[in-house]
Amino acid sequence: MSLDAGESRRLAALQRKVLWLATWMIHNANHLRDTGDGLKVGGHQASSASLATIMTALYFAVLRPQDRVAVKPHASPVFHAIQYLLGHQDRAKMEAFRGFGGAQSYPSRTKDGDDVDFSTGSVGLGAGVTVFASLVQDYLAAHGRLDRPEGRMIALVGDAELDEGNIFECLLEGWKHGLRNCWWVIDYNRQSLDAVVREGLYDRISALFTAMDWEVRVLKYGRLLEAAFAEPGGDALRDWIDRCPNQLYSALTFQGGAAWRKRLMDEIGDQGDVTALLERRSDDQLAALMTNLAGHDLESLVDAFESAPTDRPVCFLAYTVKGYGLPLAGHKDNHAGLMTPDQMSAFRQAMKVREGHEWEPFEGLDLPAGELRDFLDGVPFNAEGTRRHAAPAVPVPDTLPADVPAVTSTQFGFGKILDNLAKSGGPLADAILTTSPDVTVSTNLGPWVNRRGLFARQAMADLFREERIASAQKWAAGPKGQHLELGIAEMNLFLTLAAAGLSHSLFGARVLPVGTLYDPFIARGLDALNYACYQDARFLLVATPSGVTLAPEGGAHQSIGTPLIGMAQDGLAAFEPAFVDELAVILRFAFDYLQRDGEGQPAERTWLRDETGGSVYLRLSTRPVEQIRREMTPDLARDIVDGAYWLRRPGPNAEAIVAFTGAVAPEAIAATGLMAEDRRDVGLLAVTSADRLNAGWTAAARARERGLVHARSHVERLLAEAPAHCGLVTVLDGHPATLGWLGAVQGHRTRALGVEHFGQTGTIAELYRHHGIDAQAILAAAQGLSPGRPIRHLRGLG
Repeated sequence: MSLDAGESRRLAALQRKVLWLATWMIHNANHLRDTGDGLKVGGHQASSASLATIMTALYFAVLRPQDRVAVKPHASPVFHAIQYLLGHQDRAKMEAFRGFGGAQSYPSRTKDGDDVDFSTGSVGLGAGVTVFASLVQDYLAAHGRLDRPEGRMIALVGDAELDEGNIFECLLEGWKHGLRNCWWVIDYNRQSLDAVVREGLYDRISALFTAMDWEVRVLKYGRLLEAAFAEPGGDALRDWIDRCPNQLYSALTFQGGAAWRKRLMDEIGDQGDVTALLERRSDDQLAALMTNLAGHDLESLVDAFESAPTDRPVCFLAYTVKGYGLPLAGHKDNHAGLMTPDQMSAFRQAMKVREGHEWEPFEGLDLPAGELRDFLDGVPFNAEGTRRHAAPAVPVPDTLPADVPAVTSTQFGFGKILDNLAKSGGPLADAILTTSPDVTVSTNLGPWVNRRGLFARQAMADLFREERIASAQKWAAGPKGQHLELGIAEMNLFLTLAAAGLSHSLFGARVLPVGTLYDPFIARGLDALNYACYQDARFLLVATPSGVTLAPEGGAHQSIGTPLIGMAQDGLAAFEPAFVDELAVILRFAFDYLQRDGEGQPAERTWLRDETGGSVYLRLSTRPVEQIRREMTPDLARDIVDGAYWLRRPGPNAEAIVAFTGAVAPEAIAATGLMAEDRRDVGLLAVTSADRLNAGWTAAARARERGLVHARSHVERLLAEAPAHCGLVTVLDGHPATLGWLGAVQGHRTRALGVEHFGQTGTIAELYRHHGIDAQAILAAAQGLSPGRPIRHLRGLG
């Protein structure tokens, strides 16, 4: 599609307005608004400016409502300006840009109100999530659950952003799965935060995307330059530009027309065609010509976008100028630079904006406001208004069956529960999409995949099965499969969970994503996990095996700090069950919790905002432990979900309480039994979620500070049953700080046991003894809290 003259004029006017509003927004925040603390507010006037034309072309001419965009973080002001013109952003939010309650520094699904598709901020992740959003869209289409046209998943990417390692991981994963309907528009302004990029980077970028089977479209020259190249002497000008080093090009851009003329005359002036070409233009015209790159040429951009295919991914390598249209353009220090008040005054005059009218949508433009408003009302992207969708909740059964052996592990129990769901079928099973970074079998997802199959857009034969080679894995692959197998890259796992966990909002169809990985490798993808939670994506993360309990595998696979990650990560409810019946209750809760989207008032029982919902993290173990045969009463199930319950309730004369989490249950139970022979009323507290206990405790304290004097959390009520004089021993296969805070709840003397170092191999017994989390260590800790009362079964003291 070529723009007609009227469309071209209107888009050019709107591009000027977008550039002005984005620049003014940052200036207002830094020079006019009183922040009260004197700190620099910041913003990225130059980085915004380089994308102003590209985003104008996309949002006002090319995009459709079903398209989804991850905007380069530093172009946030341009995004807000565009949404303001479309009626989805208000002036007050823009005036408060980077302030409390204002438009966000970087586009945010949860903090901004102007129709952000994907949060961005940690560079590289916004680009990567579009790959997996495209795959999720394919999944929904293949399952017959996409009731709207397929959209393009588009990333606006800074050239320096491509340095991020997750970029290469996600491109390879996209190639494996036949990625399509995905565009990356690279803002190739050849500047990073601190420097000008290395020469020839565009060749490497093109080669990388070509190798991953993307179509690469290099958008280098605008119409003015193409016309100049067609003049006599134009070939020499093109050759000079193609050979010009990035630093020199940037420096000349900053210096302006006279500098361009001198350099060009010195190097290619010939007193003939080239000289005449230059002399036909004033200094201002020459500067405009030499910065007329395709990334700033609306007609070139619209033509390129409209002619791009959708059956394969497309990389647009768009040459731009960082700071285009501003006095900062081209300077190597412009990334975080701010225009001075004098520069802004001159810019205001150039934009024909009157003082006091800076926020008016059409101030200073040569076209009538009515004409521009009518044009914006007809923009295809805006045809449906806000583009957030909703999907009905998937019903969750009252209980999930957990028929397991008398001695088993929580990891096995997880696989068995999913296998039962897969076998019995129903809406919940059909809504689940599992995924794993090449550890599907070793995290016990194999039975689920045997029943539900691998997802692939085209059916793929299992040649081992066709050749009648015995294998436990009977993994058929095809469009109806419900497991997305990933390569061994944890960042890709979390980006997949982020995309699938937003399916209800992005595509109007609900997926319940379940991702599994080894617990220690959460840390490898922690940035992407935080990114997924920041978007309020909804997913179940199952991490197993965990801790030093995996014993012979050694330090490389041992996790210590992950329970603390579970406690600290916003948007993620963390659990670590010891028994499979606990796990079944927690899984049932989790599938419901993923789908909640209420107002978030705290429940007076727990002081947790459970109605808002969120994602869930399960830390599981491969250690087989003896299962407790008991009735799962409603009260017990409630306590398991709330975070803890008494496995042995303390009596009024209790001198010691043991609080444990997860795989150390046998040691905690054994130590409690031995202590009970010498001491009366010993208590045993099973902690299923240190995260929820701690969150409820702190929330109840805040409520009391606000005057709700009767607010009590679940853990406060539990520990209120223990006499003040008794000691508290906490123990888990993880960092001791996970439970060490429990003593502060009611003021009990506390000894926190756990793991603080990794690297040893051996049996479970050897490692538990080495780290001081075995039964003898628990007894010794209890003795230390009550030194006047010897414990008979403590080695050397009995």
